[in-house]
Amino acid sequence: MDVTATGSDVPPMIRLSGVGKTYEDGTVAVHELDLEVAAGELVVLVGPSGCGKSTTLKMINRLIEPTTGTIEIDGQDVTRSDPVQLRRGIGYVIQQVGLFPHQSIETNVMTVPLLYGESKATARDRAHTLMNLVGLEPATYAGRYPHQLSGGQRQRVGVARALAADPPVLLMDEPFGAVDPVVRVRLQDEFLRLQQELGKTVVLVTHDIDEAVKMGDRVAVFAAGGRLAQYATPAELLARPADEVVSDFVGSTSGLRRLSVTPLALEHLEPMDGVSAGDLGAAIDLDSTLEQALAVMLRDDRPMVGVKDGARFVGVLTPLGVHQALRASLAE
Repeated sequence: MDVTATGSDVPPMIRLSGVGKTYEDGTVAVHELDLEVAAGELVVLVGPSGCGKSTTLKMINRLIEPTTGTIEIDGQDVTRSDPVQLRRGIGYVIQQVGLFPHQSIETNVMTVPLLYGESKATARDRAHTLMNLVGLEPATYAGRYPHQLSGGQRQRVGVARALAADPPVLLMDEPFGAVDPVVRVRLQDEFLRLQQELGKTVVLVTHDIDEAVKMGDRVAVFAAGGRLAQYATPAELLARPADEVVSDFVGSTSGLRRLSVTPLALEHLEPMDGVSAGDLGAAIDLDSTLEQALAVMLRDDRPMVGVKDGARFVGVLTPLGVHQALRASLAE
């Protein structure tokens, strides 16, 4: 299995070659890791506690120095770079957020542009733009302090601050882990919207396989001893776990998770013959997933759901169509 493939001929934005980390007591945190992340790709590192995923993330920006191997960002070996300058050019978001408690939200977001020598006016404009982008109205929040914000709001500020220098690479270590489940889902959705708009190269660490499947373009599953067990798209990971370790980690509900990553296809729809729009509940878009389709069927208590491509109905999806789509995706 080629775990370093980027899926295109374009050179990767991030390349780890033979990267390892062994501590003085002999503990192997990461073992000979080869990993490539394409420009604009969101890759999730997932696995049980102590498997080396956070260590890997911190080696990319040299918060932890690798013992062996090379790490390149946009073709440059970061182990030969000044670590302070390197970190200023990489966005970094952590679970605890790490905001400066005695500085306003506006000043927190302005920090890195000011370090780069931007004028206060330019840095403030950038901060306000980013605050709007993450859903924090500057007129309301710019003058507030971290303790005056909810956990979810502080996490948004952390994302805004990480984006303030417009970095090509964004590293995120359990960024949504410190908030309640409802807020977590909302933050995940908001970040996916941001990523679609900004197209950053993102490496995100989580221990939650559901979050990994939802967020990642590709998912790297780590096993004990810092070994890369599998590197694949969410759909491939759920359909074909590489070994028992991956299968156990993905768990017995992988079939349900697969619904969330399997898109609709025209060949799995039935024609609208004899079916009027009035016979259907709410319609879904052709780019929806099977999970979204089933959710609408259950909510509307209907045996089918209409599917649109733009404003035009292109067919209906029934439970049989869902079954056929799942079988087809497993056979790919």
